[in-house]
Amino acid sequence: MCGIVGYVGKKNDALKVLIEGLEKLEYRGYDSAGIAFLDNNKIQIIKKQGKIKNLKQFLQNEKAKIGIGHTRWATHGFPNEINSHPHHCGKMTIVHNGIIENYNEIKKDLIDKGYVFQSETDTEVACALLDYIYNKTNDINITIQIFQNTVRGAYAIGLICDDDFENLYAIKKNSPLIIAKGEDENYIASDMPAILKFTNRFITLNNGDFAKINSHEIKVFNKNGTEIEKEVKKFEGDASSIDKNGYEHYMQKEIMEQPEVIKRTLNEYLTNNMDQLFKNMPNFSEYEKIHIVACGSAMHAGLIGKSLIEEYANIPVDVEIASEFRYKKLFLNEKSLVIAVSQSGETADTLAAVEIAKQHNADTLGIINVVGSSIARETDLVLYTKAGSEIAVATTKAYSAQTALLSLIALNIGQNNIDRGELKELLECIKKLPTQMEILLNNDKLYQEIAQTLYTQKDIFFIGRDIDYAIAMEGSLKLKEISYIHSEAYPAGELKHGTISLIEEGTPVIAVVTNKEIAEKTISNIKEVRSRGADVTLLTNTNCDVESDFYHHKIVIPTTHKLIQPLLTILPLQKISYEVAKLRGANIDQPKNLAKSVTVE
Repeated sequence: MCGIVGYVGKKNDALKVLIEGLEKLEYRGYDSAGIAFLDNNKIQIIKKQGKIKNLKQFLQNEKAKIGIGHTRWATHGFPNEINSHPHHCGKMTIVHNGIIENYNEIKKDLIDKGYVFQSETDTEVACALLDYIYNKTNDINITIQIFQNTVRGAYAIGLICDDDFENLYAIKKNSPLIIAKGEDENYIASDMPAILKFTNRFITLNNGDFAKINSHEIKVFNKNGTEIEKEVKKFEGDASSIDKNGYEHYMQKEIMEQPEVIKRTLNEYLTNNMDQLFKNMPNFSEYEKIHIVACGSAMHAGLIGKSLIEEYANIPVDVEIASEFRYKKLFLNEKSLVIAVSQSGETADTLAAVEIAKQHNADTLGIINVVGSSIARETDLVLYTKAGSEIAVATTKAYSAQTALLSLIALNIGQNNIDRGELKELLECIKKLPTQMEILLNNDKLYQEIAQTLYTQKDIFFIGRDIDYAIAMEGSLKLKEISYIHSEAYPAGELKHGTISLIEEGTPVIAVVTNKEIAEKTISNIKEVRSRGADVTLLTNTNCDVESDFYHHKIVIPTTHKLIQPLLTILPLQKISYEVAKLRGANIDQPKNLAKSVTVE
């Protein structure tokens, strides 16, 4: 969601770091940007609605030893300059990600105490509360402890106090924030890409931790105010991993990176030895039921995982939308495994689901892309996807890596149910997979041809059955996310129960058919929409391919083992969505109203 960057150092490079850092965080989605920096022993604040370029034109070549910056994605109040960060109140200047749930009652109390508020934000209330407490204590460490005991919600805060221009303060609870270590300068950031140009060494904070940071040292304290030691880690990637590398868009680059991502992810956990097939994976044998909790694309990956785990491992699996998980009656116990799937590892609803699962004595496993993220730390077990930095808001390679890991879990639990001949065949299919993916990804002419028929449409329908339906859901989401065309995915067999009334002459329908056992049923549904005038694009594999007149366009992908077939099936849908959005002139990497990491509930 919003992005934070902070700097303190002897090199006086605050403005350079803040602007370049915020630009690297643009992928998270935002509607305004602002910075605060020390100028002539006074904090100057500049903030503007819209893109960072609107902010940059008001800056000179000022040198500053300390500063904080922010890109805002509106939650409280409209996206305008008044509501933008940083906020200043009394002696406090802060930037903030997250949400202060009890800000209204705090605000009323502070108004009674004489505070006047200019914005509609919970952040200005947090700033005023910090100022009020500090005026009572005259001690920032104690102020932060009292603040954390007063507010409810999620927050990552960068703070500068007028009485202490030597130090930058950071506060974290349920919202991403790291501290990065340089030479005679240190940083805070929402995510490593913001400061990777300057350093690859970083410290992660646990919930409730806060830090006092100056040019030469970093002191971290727990929620009780006790100083604690923190390991300085090295980020695995490098600056090139967050560049476009010649591609027009990050999303295009990330789509094309998938063969290598899948190879890395599978190699991390799978051996070529059929007698000892797995490495670096936990023992799943004690669980009687699995619950997968996730949001958006991760939830669609979970639906594929459900189908494969149930088929190969004979264990019942529920897939829960994380934002609904807490509101239903849960049947969890020590024989339950809750798998939390999240690219960022900071998704607020998924993190809350993990906390609830642990309260019910269930074991928890994170499938995460970001090492050391909140969900990775809170779950009992963690499996990391090897997708690298994903910058585009609409996920592609991280989704595929999640799907691959869930497929491996299905195989891990169910390997004793598969004969050696099939296992050998699967391993051969896995070897061929990256090459097959590359061939599919480079079939641009066909995808562009199909995109030409779709980009002017207002409504598009996707249909499929079983795993093909889960893939149709992801294809539909990808299209609507980046092209802003209304699209819906339906189980093919449900069309006749109401939705087929929306099909008329020229309505685009994208049908996914890759399972030979149920292909005939889905083809019957395709014929139903075709007879009502639908313009059908058929996505099928060589095993289900038919020559007929019930489709206008056809994409044929290789047939591979069922456990990894979804990794091929999704690729044409990603490419078509990209080409449609490009024809529509959409902001592909940063779709309107969307954020990369949803850190508020």
